[in-house]
Order: sequence, then structure tokens, then C-alpha cells
Amino acid sequence: MMGAAAGQLAERVLCLPVVGWFLGCNSGGSPSRAAIDDIPPDYLTLYMQAAPTCPGLSWTTLAAIGKIESDHGRSRMPGVISGTNSAGAAGPMQFLAPTFAEAIARHHLAPGGASPPSLYNPQDAVYAAAAYLCDNHVATDLPGALWAYNHSDAYVAQVVTQAEQYTSTYGPGADTDPSDAGYAAVVYAQGQLGIPYLWGGDGLAEGGFDCSGLTRAAYLAAGIDLPRTAQTQYQAGPVVSPGEPLKIGDLVYYGTADNIHHVAIYIGNGQMITAPGRKKVVKISAYRWKGDDYFGATRPGK
Repeated sequence: MMGAAAGQLAERVLCLPVVGWFLGCNSGGSPSRAAIDDIPPDYLTLYMQAAPTCPGLSWTTLAAIGKIESDHGRSRMPGVISGTNSAGAAGPMQFLAPTFAEAIARHHLAPGGASPPSLYNPQDAVYAAAAYLCDNHVATDLPGALWAYNHSDAYVAQVVTQAEQYTSTYGPGADTDPSDAGYAAVVYAQGQLGIPYLWGGDGLAEGGFDCSGLTRAAYLAAGIDLPRTAQTQYQAGPVVSPGEPLKIGDLVYYGTADNIHHVAIYIGNGQMITAPGRKKVVKISAYRWKGDDYFGATRPGK
């Protein structure tokens, strides 16, 4: 159960009107218990206020970046409150100075930050991050926008996974966190990004993965031994009920009841890690697309 203070915070930020928007009602949902417990109130408010400046940007994406880059400004690693890190990045959202300058030149930041704007100022940094993601088409290409922010597939997966933990489907404080096994499986799958597809492959030692080889290896890393094929993995269940929200670590399947031909691992925010086919590599992609034959999902370890 949430404490009274946490509940009051959730109520305050859930539908706060700012410049005609109702935050949390249209930009990522209300914060989960994990978000309320982890994100300082001033940062949570900033993320939720900045997201609507970019239609289609979820506040949870901004919050996930803030968590990974600086633990919402709490990190005392070089470059967070002064100086730069080894890559030249600075501030709570870890901007390169030229990138920050470009973002604020193209967009007017909200009043109340530093004068002139500073990448060390939390408000300026969060609003600039929203602007930068918007310029990179975050609403239609979340992985691409995150890649532009940090050129790493593992980083993209980490942000998407963290953002899902901050999202509540059922209302303030609802617990939609993944199972320990699901999260461990996703962490393993993140480490396989870029490895070649190989039909019948069970790992890098063999030269690559096929789709069910990847999902089986991911859950073996989490202590759960799944059957080898996509069809038998689906049959092993337990099946996620139609209409029930997916959670991090769920396995998603394509085909028909008697012919499941593909499986991948869901990482949140509509994205999955998949071994997609010949001459391709393990990558992040949307789990639904026009004309797909999505069949359903299972939740190993449930």
C-alpha cells in the first residue's frame, strides 16, 4: 500500500493542468508505485510537465532517461552537478554541450529555469531532453529517438524497460512491475542485442539464436527451463488473458493455435527483443504492426 504522502503526490500529478494539458491523462498514464517510491517529487512533476510539449512523448520515457543517466539528479558521478563525464556529457539528463545548445536554439524552454538556460538545471535539462526526443520523432519511432540520445541498443532496451516500471495501468500506485524472473530474462536478452539470427541456434557459441532459442536462453538465465520451440513454449503457458496488459518479460507469439511460428520477449512500451529471421540480428522492435498475426502471450514463472 502507498503511504498517505505518496497517494497525495499521485493525486496531485495525475491530472495537473498545465498550458491546457492534463498531465498523466494523455502522456504516459499515472505513476506506478515504483515511480512514486523512486522519483523525487520535483523531478516527477518536471517529467510530467515536460512530456506534453512533445505530442506522443510519454513522461515515463523522460523519467527512465533521468533514472539511467543520473538517478534523477542524485548521482554524484562526474558530470552530474558539475564538469563532464568521460564522454563529455553533463547535467541530470547527461547532454553534450553542443546537443543541448542545438535543442534550446530550436525550442523555447519553459520559464523558471536558469538564465541563460543551463544543462545542469533540472528544469532546463528535462525540457531540452523532451525537445531533443521530439526532434528525433519519438512519437513514431521510440527506439530511433532513444538511439539518437545514446547510440547503444542496450541503452534503448534499458530505457524502455525502466519506463514500463514507472507506468501504472490501473491507477495511482498500482503494482504493474515485472516478476523477478521476467526482469532477469529481459536483462539477459538485452545483452544479446546485435547477435546474428541462426535457425536452430541456442547462443553465441553456436553462432547465434533463433527466436525460441533466445527466449529459452533468457529464461534459463532467470532459472526457468522452457521447452525449445515457439509452439511448445506457448503450450507451456501460463497464457496471459486476452485484454490483460502485458508485463516486462512476457513472451509474445505469432501465428495460430496449431502453428506458432515466432516468439519474442516483451520489454515494455509496446516494444520487444526479437531474433527476427535469416540475415538479421537480435534487435528491438514494436511487438505489433500493421498486418501482423499476433496470437497471444505467456508469462513464465507466474
